[in-house]
Amino acid sequence: MQGLVAGRLAALRERMKGRGIALFLMQTSDFHGSEYIGGHFKAVEYFTGFTGSNATVAVMQDRAGLWTDGRYFIQADRQLKGSGVTLYRMGEEGVPEVKEYVKENLPAGGRIGFDGRAMDAKTGNAYRAIAAEKGGSLWTEEDLAGMAWEGRPTLSKEPVFLLQEQYSGRSLEEKLADVREQMGRMGAKAHLLASLEDIAWLLNVRGGDIRHVPVALSFLLIRAQDCVWYVQEGVLTEAQRRYFEERKVRLRPYGAVYADLEAFEEDSVLLSEKEVNYRIYHSIPGKRKKINAENPTKLLKAVKNPIEVENIKAAHVKDGVAFTKFMHWVKTRVGRERITERSAAAYLRERRREQAHFLEESFGTICAYGPNAAMMHYEATQESDAELEPKGFFLVDSGGHYLEGSTDITRTMAMGEATQEMRRHFTAVLRGNLQLASAKFLHGCRGVHLDILAREPLWEMELDYKCGTGHGVGYALNVHEGPNAFRWKWKEGIWESAVLEENMVTTDEPGLYLEGAYGIRIENELLCQKAGKNEYGQFMQFETITYAPIDLDAVEASELTKKERSLLNEYHKKVYGVLSPWLTDEERIWLKEYTREL
Repeated sequence: MQGLVAGRLAALRERMKGRGIALFLMQTSDFHGSEYIGGHFKAVEYFTGFTGSNATVAVMQDRAGLWTDGRYFIQADRQLKGSGVTLYRMGEEGVPEVKEYVKENLPAGGRIGFDGRAMDAKTGNAYRAIAAEKGGSLWTEEDLAGMAWEGRPTLSKEPVFLLQEQYSGRSLEEKLADVREQMGRMGAKAHLLASLEDIAWLLNVRGGDIRHVPVALSFLLIRAQDCVWYVQEGVLTEAQRRYFEERKVRLRPYGAVYADLEAFEEDSVLLSEKEVNYRIYHSIPGKRKKINAENPTKLLKAVKNPIEVENIKAAHVKDGVAFTKFMHWVKTRVGRERITERSAAAYLRERRREQAHFLEESFGTICAYGPNAAMMHYEATQESDAELEPKGFFLVDSGGHYLEGSTDITRTMAMGEATQEMRRHFTAVLRGNLQLASAKFLHGCRGVHLDILAREPLWEMELDYKCGTGHGVGYALNVHEGPNAFRWKWKEGIWESAVLEENMVTTDEPGLYLEGAYGIRIENELLCQKAGKNEYGQFMQFETITYAPIDLDAVEASELTKKERSLLNEYHKKVYGVLSPWLTDEERIWLKEYTREL
């Protein structure tokens, strides 16, 4: 791979040289700022070999660097080894941010290049300012990486389907009315949406253009009386086209959005500079007022409606049945038959496919045995596919999309006798999970206020994990959705800083990752609910809606407080009650043992 990377970067540098580009930038992004992207957009992977979902690459004639976050430090270090691409660990002491690096290394009068469609406007405008400060310029109108990319996958163009109201809970007309009301409050005559999840949620459609994220590549322009949906031709049936036209959603070709915006007539437009791409932002005539704010849909879709809540709970029952059948299979067969990371993932996939209304996995299943689990987002390949043995830890992070919603669950299982240190580490992670799930707090708290509950048992041991503790979950959309999340670090302007509202769903997934040894993560989804209200205000609490046993073989019971032991016992009692009717006699007997009281 290292030789391929060198050749590919050389081809890119030739094109940079021909255009006088001193520094070229790429992000793991599509035209919509998506977290997960289709093969057509994986330029970072093609030119560096890094396969993670978050990276920025800066290429100069004599060097190249890649920035990624703590989830991927171990993985990136391995994948970039020998490539000539330097790894910059974001957030680490002494590591410059990308913008700082660009400002420091761009020569006076130098030119910065990037594809203006694949760079969000906020970041692109920051590079524009850096170039101006250095007396330089930007080159953004060409897809330079695409020109140097041999055998590039074509743009995905999959059919869409309508999500019926029995699943969505509200019609697109009702949702549009809510958005238009907020547009009015903000003084916007139009609203431009680029976020694929927001568009899919608003129009009650789902697609297949990104693996594990059922969305359709498109843009949406909302006005007072109608909408314009820029979507690829051929993905809608005639009946679907009529359906939208009857609801005053006019259809236009996907690529027509740029030319249409150049003729934009409304005097003001609401958009999010973090969501729309640089080229779109600068296609809107300068005399039109751009109201930069969070998309109203972000919060609207994060707060699930009553029908969505009931559906999501039903999805978790089905998913819990599938995962518990899988866990029983692994725990009772390891050492007796050959199981590898990939064969385990395939078995779990089949158990989910057996469930009614299953659509697809909500992300690539992470089945990581032993040291592989120290890479938070490890995905087994044919070369790395480890065989499970009756010893060590086996971490499985997985989920599914159903018509009733999306799931995300992680369990770490002891494949044999665990050492005292392993059990202490596992129990510290478990304690953090239980403490966060049982939190009671006043309305107004954000995830940043509660994250300490999950980290405290590890911090007591002077240990930590280099990622957030939890993220919002979409409804049959992106399994990672804001604005709700659990994070301990807070910076001005980050989207994961919303007040925790009733009916938000957020994951609870503390962990510990020891390079060369093992990884531990325990993850459930939490539904935010109202508790009591008195003179101090409205109190809030969580309901755990994920159902699967936590491996008692790895628990050091003496490390649990009386309250934590009670919480674990209560959770396991609920798991058995919910899942046992759906299991075989053998599985039910096994589950009874693995949900026993401590």
